[in-house]
Amino acid sequence: MVTQELFGTTRGGVPVYRFCIENASGASVSVMNYGCTIQAIRVPDRNGTLTDVCLGYRTLAEYEQNNGYLGAVVGRHGNRIEKGIFQLNGTEYHLAVNDGPNHLHGGICGFDKRVWDASIEGQSVMFHRLSPDGEEGYPGNLDVRVTYTFTDDNRLLLQYRAETDADTVVNLTNHCYFNLSGEGKGTIRNHILRIPAGSFTENDADCLPTGAVLSVEGTPFDFRGSKEIGRDMDVDCPQLRNGKGYDHNFILDGGDGEKVAAELYSPDTGIAMTVRTTMPGVQFYSGNVLDGPVGKSGVPYETNMGLCLETQYFPNAMSCPHFPSPVLHKGELYAHDTSFTFSCK
Repeated sequence: MVTQELFGTTRGGVPVYRFCIENASGASVSVMNYGCTIQAIRVPDRNGTLTDVCLGYRTLAEYEQNNGYLGAVVGRHGNRIEKGIFQLNGTEYHLAVNDGPNHLHGGICGFDKRVWDASIEGQSVMFHRLSPDGEEGYPGNLDVRVTYTFTDDNRLLLQYRAETDADTVVNLTNHCYFNLSGEGKGTIRNHILRIPAGSFTENDADCLPTGAVLSVEGTPFDFRGSKEIGRDMDVDCPQLRNGKGYDHNFILDGGDGEKVAAELYSPDTGIAMTVRTTMPGVQFYSGNVLDGPVGKSGVPYETNMGLCLETQYFPNAMSCPHFPSPVLHKGELYAHDTSFTFSCK
């Protein structure tokens, strides 16, 4: 069952709607057409109590005022582009510099700050917008669709589709902050995380990949066997210092096609989450600069109270030609899927 309600009106007077997708067991996901944002995910804990595991706000005004990208689809290019400059087909494109010296998550007014068209399709909600040529400096008219489906087995599927009338760059992801102990229920440092990745991309002091690929072996970045997130987070390591914690792109094992990107578990609630994706990388961000915005339950979100697992092409790929390319050519279909499946242990 999918229901729709008015969530609020933007500062510019545009109505924003929230859609609740409820499955047969009563678990549900709430999404809204402002930024294609996931506003709530309510799944059962080990006692059968529905628990909201997604950080978010109570009002639209709070989403407009805060810039943490909570639950939103970011684009055209999620993550960082060096100095906001890339070359494509012999032309140099200049984007906004909005994260230190670099471009981040699509710019000043990226996809996360746009009101999308929305339609209910069975047990899904499909969001659509046309990003015009030159928006935030990107070339080509980009026709984008993001579909959210929540199934009876507590699987949240995100399907990203895009087409362009001129070559451009596209790297879409969702910036949901998860806390499987419950939104506002303390730190994620005790969560158990597995990331099946034998390597990750080195960051400079601005969290921009340098192009170097590092092995996780013998480092705090080895999550291949599952471990508590906080176990190695305070180790004196240049890469952890650069990110103020984990804020790194992991190169997923498994080659092309759908693969496991991460497995997450909260011992507090017994809630587990498996992330699968067709993307080659996942950015694990441990919520290092959450700085006190008040969340849905009235609790301020502080450092490490939520984490992101952003499936993606590698950041800064336009400056690192050995990375998988985020270029979408005219006539091609951008088609990537990511799913989050919730269960209990």
